[in-house]
Amino acid sequence: MVLFTAASLLGGFADAGAHLFIARAAQGVGAALVAPSALAILMGLYPKAEDRTRAIGYYTIVSASGAAIGLIAGGLLTNYASWRWVMFVNVPIGLVLLALSRAALPNSRSHHGRIDVAGALLSTVGMTALVYGFIRAAADGWGSGGAVASFAVALVLLAAFIAVERAVKHPITPLHLFADRERVSAYVARLLLVAGSMGAFFFLSQYFQLVLGWSPVRTGLAFVPFPVSVFISSQLATRVFVPRFGGRAVILVGMVLSGIGLLPLTRLGVDTTYSQLIVSMVVFALGNGTAFVPLTAAGMVRVEPHEAGVASGLVNVTQQLGGAVGLAVLVTVFATAGPGAASGPSATDHAKDLFVLGADRGFGVAAAMIAAAVVLVLAFSRPRRTRRVAAPVAEALALEPAA
Repeated sequence: MVLFTAASLLGGFADAGAHLFIARAAQGVGAALVAPSALAILMGLYPKAEDRTRAIGYYTIVSASGAAIGLIAGGLLTNYASWRWVMFVNVPIGLVLLALSRAALPNSRSHHGRIDVAGALLSTVGMTALVYGFIRAAADGWGSGGAVASFAVALVLLAAFIAVERAVKHPITPLHLFADRERVSAYVARLLLVAGSMGAFFFLSQYFQLVLGWSPVRTGLAFVPFPVSVFISSQLATRVFVPRFGGRAVILVGMVLSGIGLLPLTRLGVDTTYSQLIVSMVVFALGNGTAFVPLTAAGMVRVEPHEAGVASGLVNVTQQLGGAVGLAVLVTVFATAGPGAASGPSATDHAKDLFVLGADRGFGVAAAMIAAAVVLVLAFSRPRRTRRVAAPVAEALALEPAA
């Protein structure tokens, strides 16, 4: 939190693009240290099944609605202050969290071991090369030298990462965590669901401003139904649906709802109104909130206590990779509509038509990603063999309850 807060302060004072880039990278490092630690602490603080379920539910609400809340706050800050306050606002929040954490969080025991520096570097640079490859493909085409070289570098580095993880004594990502096919299916399904969701946020925010001509504030407020719907559906999933029907069924229903919400957006037009969009947005948000609760728990199920931090790290890694890789892929698809699709606020009618065409294609691929996640869960998770209403809630959260 210290690193994230300091980086936010420096980013707000940035006077060059390179300085802002460095500050954002430092923010990312700080966030990468915070997020998995937070989930691991929650797992340790609440040993009772009922308490842990509720904690995961609240954690999911924050995680799933954070992007929408950021759009709302970002629009207000940009419109009434400046873009710098998107960075500065993190400083008081960070200071309050630091003060509260000293009183609220227990001191955990340290564990001795070596840091897997090689694995950390290979995975980070490899995934960066992969995302950059998609960005170059969107800008220059799939056959461009930059895109091909980036994909080749990513493939080599990620293969080397797997080799290193198999050889070192203290791997940053123990590969045996991927031996559980149901846990792996939860990771990949989460990645695909987040990928599709980030595309929806991106294209809708651009549509509101570039096509409808809305201000940043109005655009941000247009997303208010999303966190509200996520909160309602997450609470219902935690308290009602998962204990009664099991995690697998709730995941499937949530992802199907998300896909249904995206389908009407594939027919977006320049004359589409917000009243026509809000139903799709609400259905999509309800599906997200429903699916993310059991997906989070499924990523932590059957994990030894001393590896809870690593497993929670994988939950957050799949979410971050889903956002980065998914958005890169969808923007690449979006760019196939033509160079005019990326025009600014003064876009001509032709450019608006191109934007809508690209966004429709992006929404279609986002829906396909979520459909792939549904197929994955159907193929690699097992349904509940018996219906046990009185089963512990922690078991019900798993894709398959313990026998």
